[in-house]
Amino acid sequence: MSRSGLSRRALIAGAGAAVVGWNTATRAWATAPQADVAELPSLEGSMTLRGEGLERFTSDFGHLVSAAPRAVLRPASVRDVQRVVEFARRHRIPVAVNGQSGDAAVVGQAGLESHSSYGQANPRGGIAVDARGLDRVVSIRPGEAVVEAGATWARLTDAALAQGWMPPVLTDYLHLSVGGTLSVGGIGGAVQHHGLQTDTVRELEVVTGTGELVTASRERNRELFEAVLAGGGQVGIIVRATLALVPARECSTVFTLAYDDMDAYLSDQQKVLADGRFDLQVGNVVRSADGQRWRYTAELVAYGDAGRPVDRQALLAGLSPVADGTSVVEQSWREYAFRVDAFAGYLRAAGFWGLPKPWLSLFLPASSVGVFMREAASSLTAADLGAGLLLFYPYARDRVRTPLAVLPQGEVGWHFDLLAFPAPGADVAGMLERNRRLYERAVQLGGKRYLIGAVPGMTPADWQRHYGALWERVEEAKRRFDPAGILTPGQGIHSA
Repeated sequence: MSRSGLSRRALIAGAGAAVVGWNTATRAWATAPQADVAELPSLEGSMTLRGEGLERFTSDFGHLVSAAPRAVLRPASVRDVQRVVEFARRHRIPVAVNGQSGDAAVVGQAGLESHSSYGQANPRGGIAVDARGLDRVVSIRPGEAVVEAGATWARLTDAALAQGWMPPVLTDYLHLSVGGTLSVGGIGGAVQHHGLQTDTVRELEVVTGTGELVTASRERNRELFEAVLAGGGQVGIIVRATLALVPARECSTVFTLAYDDMDAYLSDQQKVLADGRFDLQVGNVVRSADGQRWRYTAELVAYGDAGRPVDRQALLAGLSPVADGTSVVEQSWREYAFRVDAFAGYLRAAGFWGLPKPWLSLFLPASSVGVFMREAASSLTAADLGAGLLLFYPYARDRVRTPLAVLPQGEVGWHFDLLAFPAPGADVAGMLERNRRLYERAVQLGGKRYLIGAVPGMTPADWQRHYGALWERVEEAKRRFDPAGILTPGQGIHSA
């Protein structure tokens, strides 16, 4: 053991310099004991203070915000997280978790990146926590899974399927950490039936901003439970989650319906939402084949089992896509769940994956969605999407029960998700300005934002407007569970 009490694995300092602690006067790591140096806690995992380990956490999936952390913690235990957070609280060092969104062996990534796109998971010169240090699927039991926060939804899905179960709500891209999506909400095509991924959580283990480990659920420590889910990482670090599972299905029948008229698209999508005839319901906006206009596409999925085909005619009854605008594909349930892997592979191979991505994720009330979409469609071009896509589909407000997943008023809302992958040399600064204009227009029309997007210039007044009547609750939770204000500063929700 070193003088500071660290195990030999606890620190990778580089260049042979043994870092022993934090200099409280200079606010920098110290390589020799001094009066102003606070000793680092002993760790089972490792803390990287220099070199490539830090560089990987300088940016995120959006490649729009860049700031090197002072250190990266790769925890080997929950106790490591507690010790580092408690140390950081005492010395006012910011801390943020980075899920790193994936398993390189599974998805063939050269580098692992969080899907926050505007520095949300960046600790702004503080300590980044690499969630992949806690990535186990702990157990699968009837109707329930226990997972560590760094496990990906892909890993959980395969572990559950092996025992005849599946998560009720999945995001489109599965190589994201469980803790990461639960911190923002986690939306997917099953939102119409099951809500967000946060609505499927039964229990959490959370390290608060004081370093305390707390078990929270709707029945126990409910205030913390509700402040953490979709809370943007502001009051605690999720280290373990107990999640609902549902019986696995074998087949997915995928219906793709094309519309040239937006009103017909809106009407049919809301009809499908109202009667719940499909198990999954998404949609997107694409350029027409001649490149002259936008076309609206509904992607509707019905689950089935071997030997029991779905009734295609009944599922399509009363819908009015364009002539010859309907296609139907049969896939296994797993094939559809992992469908985005092939698209992600193309983006990597074509060089788009590592470029700046000015994403914009919004929620709009049904009462004004037509106005917003017409205005957006008139200003967006194919270059705004690049190799990406624009998701656009409805959800039922009463299915979302997570308090801090802030949504517009009204029984029905629409998700507008501009997942841009611009070409090299694109005017990214102009696209960020476009995001801000579209966000402001959405707010004027009663809309809200989803926390992963790139909206520049968010002010405390913007956040107070976003949360509305919930703002005092958000502020109180921050004061109670993160009194030093160290957690996840990159969201910009609270004043420094």
